[in-house]
Amino acid sequence: METSDHWRGRLGRWIENGWPHYLILSLIVANAATLGLETSDAVVAEAGGWLRGFNAIVLAVFSVEILIKLVAFGPRFFRSGWNVMDFLVVAISLVPAAGPLSILRSLRILRVLRLLSTVRRLRQLTESLLSAIPSIGWITFMLGLVFYVFAVIGTELFGERFPDWFGNVGASMYTLFQVMTLESWSMGIARPVMEAYPHAWLYFVPFILISAFTILNLFIGIIVNSMQALHWEEEESRRQETEAKAHAEREEMLYLIRETAERLARIERRLGRET
Repeated sequence: METSDHWRGRLGRWIENGWPHYLILSLIVANAATLGLETSDAVVAEAGGWLRGFNAIVLAVFSVEILIKLVAFGPRFFRSGWNVMDFLVVAISLVPAAGPLSILRSLRILRVLRLLSTVRRLRQLTESLLSAIPSIGWITFMLGLVFYVFAVIGTELFGERFPDWFGNVGASMYTLFQVMTLESWSMGIARPVMEAYPHAWLYFVPFILISAFTILNLFIGIIVNSMQALHWEEEESRRQETEAKAHAEREEMLYLIRETAERLARIERRLGRET
């Protein structure tokens, strides 16, 4: 049993850190390029068979990789969300994309998402974004509340003269979304409204300051803070590993010193008895 676990552990380290890791990474990038080329009718007419053959080879390699990981990690394989994502992406690719399942053909591009689980830095960035989701959710709720309040106000103030933009709450929220993105908000929306309502700037300017310059910057702040926290965790983990290694080396040195001292003491006692 011990030998089996040792062998499986070596197999897991080999598939995740050896040359197969870099082979899988290269195939993911190459497969992303070929899937893009398949959208061109001219390219498919010239080299469609080669592209399909390459995609089949890539899918076979991905399937073998998943099988090796299943053997190496056993049930522990499914404890990692990244492994589950890889398994689902490969499983979807294996489903025959014909008949009612033809829509799955377009999902082959999901193989590119394997870069998120294969490249360590991308995996860390994704994990930092996921850890920030609860805070981002509350900011989204706050932004939605601001949108709703200003949409109701805009509908009551400008709905009669500008029904296309502020005729109801839904239209007002869409208009405010355009304003928040700062896309043609001044000449396209604000100034025409201000021609009919000269004091409308008292409505648009506070909304832009609150939504575009304040709340959206909170999104950036939370993401940066999450990434910084992840960096600190990495540094702390690296420091602990260094300290553990140094402690182990000190323990080994002390053991060698004690062992040497005991040997010298035995030699001295032996010499004393002989004399």
